[in-house]
Amino acid sequence: MSQSSIGRDFNKLRMIVSTLLFWYFGSVFPVWAEPKEIDTNGCRECHRLSSKEKKSDKGPDLFYAGDKFYKNWLNKFLQSPTVIREVNVFSESDFLGKKHKANNPHVALTKEGVERVASFLMTLRLPNFEVGKVSKEPLSKGERAQTKILFERSFGCISCHRALNLVGKVRGGVSGPSLVNSGLRLKPDWIFHWLKTPQKFMYEGGMPVFDLDDETTIRITKYILSIRKNP
Repeated sequence: MSQSSIGRDFNKLRMIVSTLLFWYFGSVFPVWAEPKEIDTNGCRECHRLSSKEKKSDKGPDLFYAGDKFYKNWLNKFLQSPTVIREVNVFSESDFLGKKHKANNPHVALTKEGVERVASFLMTLRLPNFEVGKVSKEPLSKGERAQTKILFERSFGCISCHRALNLVGKVRGGVSGPSLVNSGLRLKPDWIFHWLKTPQKFMYEGGMPVFDLDDETTIRITKYILSIRKNP
């Protein structure tokens, strides 16, 4: 084989490699790279994007957002934020007076910014996070009634979290996030692990640690997923 032939083949190979690298980094890198909106909107003032960052009590940790949230919900929330944990955004006088005007409303992003931030957050996951613990089979009517008693009376979840009463009206505490329509927001496996071992996700906080077996944890997870308010 002549030197000129070798040179032409080498140039072809180099062009192919260059094209593949451009395609790879051009399509994948923007998803993994931290978008500019994180910094310009001061997200780290309220949220941790890494477990090594300083803890904030203003907003939830996001370094496991990909394990916790559905992307569709993130897209909607980031574009049109709603209140999930009332005690964090209302002053005591506003809340007791039922004025309900948020003191620290979450910033709304543009449609383009939403896609960049949501895609980035979905890449933030915990190592060795076990999935597949909760099946899609819903609770039977009898199981749901029994689990409602566990949720409200045995473990007192209703004292900290919003849920629904028998006629579909919102009731419950506000020190924890609302669980109404939480099945649209939270992934089943994340709920399971949060109930089972909340200390893995937080080093301090108001969430009690119960000695739950897997069966009970799955039933409560499915009950939480079923707390849906009709539109």
